[in-house]
Amino acid sequence: MSYFESVIDFLSRHSLEELVFMFWPFFFFDLPRFVILDTLCLVYFGIKRRLERKKRQFARYMLYRENPLVSVIVPGKNEGKHIPALVASIKRQTYKNVELIIVDDGSDDDTPIILENLKRQGLIDKVFRCEVRGGKASAANLALRYAEGKFVVHLDADSHLKEDAIENIILPFYAYRDVGAVSGDIRVKNLNYNVLTDLQAVEYLKSISTGRIVTSMLDILRIVSGAFGAFRKDILDRIKGWDVGPGLDGDITLRIRKLGFKVVHEPEAVCYTSVPTSLLKLARQRYRWDRSLVRFRVRRHRDMLSPFNKNFRLSNALTVMENLFYNMVLNIKWWIYLFQTFFVYHHDLVFIFLINYLLYLGANVIEYAMAVLILGKTFRRGEFLLWIYLPLMPIYTGIYLRVVRTFAHFMELLFKVSYYDRWNPWKVSRLLK
Repeated sequence: MSYFESVIDFLSRHSLEELVFMFWPFFFFDLPRFVILDTLCLVYFGIKRRLERKKRQFARYMLYRENPLVSVIVPGKNEGKHIPALVASIKRQTYKNVELIIVDDGSDDDTPIILENLKRQGLIDKVFRCEVRGGKASAANLALRYAEGKFVVHLDADSHLKEDAIENIILPFYAYRDVGAVSGDIRVKNLNYNVLTDLQAVEYLKSISTGRIVTSMLDILRIVSGAFGAFRKDILDRIKGWDVGPGLDGDITLRIRKLGFKVVHEPEAVCYTSVPTSLLKLARQRYRWDRSLVRFRVRRHRDMLSPFNKNFRLSNALTVMENLFYNMVLNIKWWIYLFQTFFVYHHDLVFIFLINYLLYLGANVIEYAMAVLILGKTFRRGEFLLWIYLPLMPIYTGIYLRVVRTFAHFMELLFKVSYYDRWNPWKVSRLLK
């Protein structure tokens, strides 16, 4: 009997109901949430964009009529090699009323020299240097103090923008009511560097480009990325800027939501950012990111779940619940399912793993196809070729990233390791702890 025939025989030996319960994580959770619901939301988004064309044209007219100053703030340490590309992308913007503020957070390389040269050429409006590193939040807040714009755009120093990115990320403030912050669309800058960077490019298209369209449509968007996000300055002043991370971008988003303002995603505001190029560097990055789920959602912002909170909003509660359920609870579910499979279905392990792989491969194909359909006009040529990496995605997201996430949650829950992370200066973390 051939291998294909063996698979057919395995499927024929079980009823449809048995197969559904054999692969329950996919059919009960992942298929409804990340395939069916996402597809419906993305189709609705595409229709809504067409219907709102005149509304967005009028918003663009109002933006240029008012012509507000936009303060672009960039905190960073030892990022001198990335700054010229970032500055050049700011100067190419279709929207021109921009001030660029860069804070050098204690760099010990040639970053100060590069910044001074660029400022002397008139390419940077304001440069501040902290002789002693205070951390990213401290540097961002220093820039915020001297920002004069009506809107503030926060950028990572290793990023650069598509030429119409600032115009598009400010547009939702004029198109919709009560918008407090806008999430930009993050794409991989070092595309085609190696297989790992391209896998992250596919992941970003799913989790950020289309994933945040969906959560924005459902009014449960929980994060405005630090790599590229826009805020009303009066709101930032009201909440006194950024707090100490890691995870500070998710924290500030939830604090803005608590005030009753909307947080939306703008997929046509595109920013390109560098991603890790090795498995070890990627694991360190995601270890830091995944700990913030525990630090901020489980600890700091758990009050958003309480109906007895005077500022309780159902959409805010759903924002935290969806995040915790799909990133923590279902992560535990995966390990339970793994043990169940080994002990209950040990005679059919090969077939079960193969079918799971095919199910999640199919889900990835649908998600990537939706990204091309909705966002294809903003794609670079290389992004259209990312489909060749789809066969690796179930392993990359389903095994590698899940193992890192599990370890991060475990360490943060038991030991609060984020307070010892060198991402922040020790003196800052010690005071916060």
